[in-house]
Amino acid sequence: MVNFREFVTSSGLRVLGGKNSENNDELVWAAKPSDVLLHTSAPGSPFVNVGSSASKSDIKEAAVFCAKFSQDWRNSKRDVVVNVFLRKDMVKDKRAKEGSWSVKKQDKMRVKSEDILKFEKVLRSEGIALGE
Repeated sequence: MVNFREFVTSSGLRVLGGKNSENNDELVWAAKPSDVLLHTSAPGSPFVNVGSSASKSDIKEAAVFCAKFSQDWRNSKRDVVVNVFLRKDMVKDKRAKEGSWSVKKQDKMRVKSEDILKFEKVLRSEGIALGE
């Protein structure tokens, strides 16, 4: 089995996130057409799969998880815009570099910096490495 980042939302939903471009591709290829996926608007973040039965609350929590591990957050420590889309709306061009996908239809949500900071505090309290 592929080694993804894992996160469990407050409702108990298991969320998976990629760790690098190759891992992101594996995560997207394994997703079902109806799965909801997340990725920051700026390049350099994990793809995150919340599955097909996620609530709005689950998606919001998973978006914080996605934003926390993004280069956008690492470099700016500001709010991060996360794209929300379905796997069926994604296309991998044969010439696209590893980890790059085109998305036909997506929504956007803004993850507030204070929510990411709260999430980091929870990770620290659980002894989880923040730099992974």
